[in-house]
Amino acid sequence: VSLQEPLVQRALARGVEVSGDIALFASCAEAPIVAITGSNGKSTVTTLLNEMVKRSGRKVLVGGNIGVPALDLLEQPVPELYVLELSSFQLETATAINAAVSVVLNISEDHMDRYKDLSDYSKAKQAIFNGAAIRVLNRDDPRVAAMAESGKQQRWFTLGIPDEGEYGLSEQGGKQWLACGQQRLMRAADVGMVGRANLANGLAALAMGDALGLSRDAMIATLADFTGLAHRCQLVLHRNGSAWYNDSKATNVGATLAAVNGFEEKLVLIAGGDGKGADFTPLHTIGDRLSALIVIGKDGEKIASVLQDSVPCQRANSMTQAVEMASKLAAPGDSVLLSPACASFDMFEGFEARGEQFINAVRGLSNG
Repeated sequence: VSLQEPLVQRALARGVEVSGDIALFASCAEAPIVAITGSNGKSTVTTLLNEMVKRSGRKVLVGGNIGVPALDLLEQPVPELYVLELSSFQLETATAINAAVSVVLNISEDHMDRYKDLSDYSKAKQAIFNGAAIRVLNRDDPRVAAMAESGKQQRWFTLGIPDEGEYGLSEQGGKQWLACGQQRLMRAADVGMVGRANLANGLAALAMGDALGLSRDAMIATLADFTGLAHRCQLVLHRNGSAWYNDSKATNVGATLAAVNGFEEKLVLIAGGDGKGADFTPLHTIGDRLSALIVIGKDGEKIASVLQDSVPCQRANSMTQAVEMASKLAAPGDSVLLSPACASFDMFEGFEARGEQFINAVRGLSNG
């Protein structure tokens, strides 16, 4: 329920305390909490950190915006650690989580049909730091970096070269490494997930894991084994010299920018859906990364209008048609990427259904 609902506004005007399930959970939890949010990557990082904690030999429960509702976790035996994925909606009423470690992974336009502007949305995300013992922040994201506060314990991650105590990327002998300061931890090529955005996710998880005192060996082994979640830069198959990737979970512009910029090869991009009031203008920066654009859904034409001067654009009326078009447009060495930059509900039951239709259509091509 939005805080802007008239009933809620009347309650606030009368001085009534308005709280949500996350604040109630935090007041009852008997184990430390790790709280994770961001416009993109939060489910991946939540799942990745969960695997790191388990591999380090600790009992952990995961929930919030992923899997089990937070309050339902209280019905289970108390673990050594709670890991919560939290959305901006949940954070609106989370007055004090008092987490052991909190992270904001990134901020980009999303839910602009709910928030008056990006600053309003960012403010909701920032509530995750209320009472946090340690903050983990993205040095590369100006809106996240602005959440830093002097006198607070803070850890930083970046896709640049890390300063001492930061987590980032370094080079040695022509190889790229995940590093903490000058200490190289593992080769980037050995990370199981695809794309530069997932290197950032891995670095954030390492920063949180170190703050929690997890085993470095366990964290590095997890990063090597963990291949990511379905519908997030998920490799479907190789066909006629092209790799096909399902990134249906990219429901906002920031997610699609991160996905596209994570590839070195040229891409045939399938995008479009319900933009939720988003500004698609930032997509103009990826024109030189694309060999073709195929748009679908309610706001597909808005995406095409941003990129039509820099890349050939076509319109498809269904996912099957989009995949068929992509198979004809992709040259050997190109990859085909479904990364919609939009929600799915104009055409599908959800991003999972959209991704499954893409996978089935692609596999149908391989058998044809």
